[in-house]
Amino acid sequence: MNIKEAKEQIKNAILAYITKDEFGQYKIPIERQRPVFLIGAPGIGKTAVMEQIAQEMNLGLVSYSMTHHTRQSALGLPFIKKEEYEGQEYRISEYTMSEILASVYKLKKETGYEEGILFLDEINCVSETLAPSMLQFLQYKTFGTHHLPQGWIVVTAGNPPEYNRSVREYDIVTWDRLKRIDVEPDFDAWKEYAYKKGIHGAIMSFLEIKKQFFYVVEVTAEKKEFVTARGWEDLSEMMKLYEENAIDIDLKLMEQYIQNPQIAKEFSIYYDLYRKYQSDYQIQDILAGCEGEDIRTRAARAALDERLSLLGLLLDTVDQSMKEFMIKDAAILENLRILKFIKANLSTEFTSYTEILGNYIKEEDKKLSIGKRAGSLSKEAEYAGLYTVQFLEKMQAELKARRVSNNKEAFAYIKSSYDQEVEEHKIKINRIKDNLTHLFAFVEKVYGRDHEMLIVVSELTVRYYCSQFISKCGCEEYFKNNDELMFYEKRQQLLEQIDELGQ
Repeated sequence: MNIKEAKEQIKNAILAYITKDEFGQYKIPIERQRPVFLIGAPGIGKTAVMEQIAQEMNLGLVSYSMTHHTRQSALGLPFIKKEEYEGQEYRISEYTMSEILASVYKLKKETGYEEGILFLDEINCVSETLAPSMLQFLQYKTFGTHHLPQGWIVVTAGNPPEYNRSVREYDIVTWDRLKRIDVEPDFDAWKEYAYKKGIHGAIMSFLEIKKQFFYVVEVTAEKKEFVTARGWEDLSEMMKLYEENAIDIDLKLMEQYIQNPQIAKEFSIYYDLYRKYQSDYQIQDILAGCEGEDIRTRAARAALDERLSLLGLLLDTVDQSMKEFMIKDAAILENLRILKFIKANLSTEFTSYTEILGNYIKEEDKKLSIGKRAGSLSKEAEYAGLYTVQFLEKMQAELKARRVSNNKEAFAYIKSSYDQEVEEHKIKINRIKDNLTHLFAFVEKVYGRDHEMLIVVSELTVRYYCSQFISKCGCEEYFKNNDELMFYEKRQQLLEQIDELGQ
């Protein structure tokens, strides 16, 4: 299965494992909860998926790569303890708590998360001395005499033997105690994650044209050449920062992440073309509806690769503006909830607004710190929290500068400032919708309602922030073209069925 399907399987398993009965007991005891074993090629996105699951299910997350552990760090250090049996005193060896289990208990104590995920990566690459203890842990959730706390689910990951020579083969007894999920590289499944993550537009456009380069691993005795999802994502981050700091992006940078010389060279050439198209086609003019006739003529005569790159540039631009809008929108909605809370507290004069705002800022800072420590805080939630803290701190400073003395006047000023931010935010809706209108108009003028229009509608549907924006704010041209293209596809399917019947 692909990584998206695997993610749903893991979420379903975790949901089942944390389901309780009427007495608050877990329906499946921790000893009977089979650890999930996610097995797939390196760099496929296994770790990223666990972070997403923890955030979406609001669970704590403790992650370890087992290749870094010895028997002592995983099991704990031995010490001598005195015990009395049948009137006779004996010295016996016992173990301190495992570093891994200690991290779970520490996270529980620091964050208050009673339920979470213990993610153990490279589980089938542990050392020979550690292997028996790890197998015991997978079966009984214990290291020595220390147990994994109730409510914490074990998820493991590893690579198949063909990718890693240090992989240990499990016997049937071990496999029979694991919930195995095999994952294969799949560009279309990764694409949804990539758009939400904000992978560089040049990478996404290149992989749309060259899907066979998304994931390539060639390991022989003479060489190791590979391209992974992790490699593309890490390269994307560096490319965006290089562009931000006006640093040239060249083949030398590509080769540091895309460790296949041929693919790195092809992408380097494509990136240069991508930047050229970005300049030549004047993307902002097209989205403003003021492009020249020469631009439309060139677009109409362009080869397929150039057309796809142009559409990618246009879609990336509107996608970025929609992403910024939707993240800010969530933050403003969170601010509204907080504003209502503050209003209720400011209705009394017994506590001053300075104390109320100060306490709330401390609470928000604490929530952010706990969420980041637990691994359950998404980028959107973090932005909303930081936005709220920044807004309240700004209000504190401005109210102090204005020497506002009472709660009623303070809230009126805060509400006025909030309303102003909302109005500025609303202005962006029409600007983005105008860009969409001009995008559809350009594609229809140049290409009609054919393949290119289908790409635009499909991409707006699959891109996370685009679909969120259109769902919230609407787009007449999107719904119109989507309905017509669906009708066209159904008509084509019907004609094909008629042809088959006539044969």
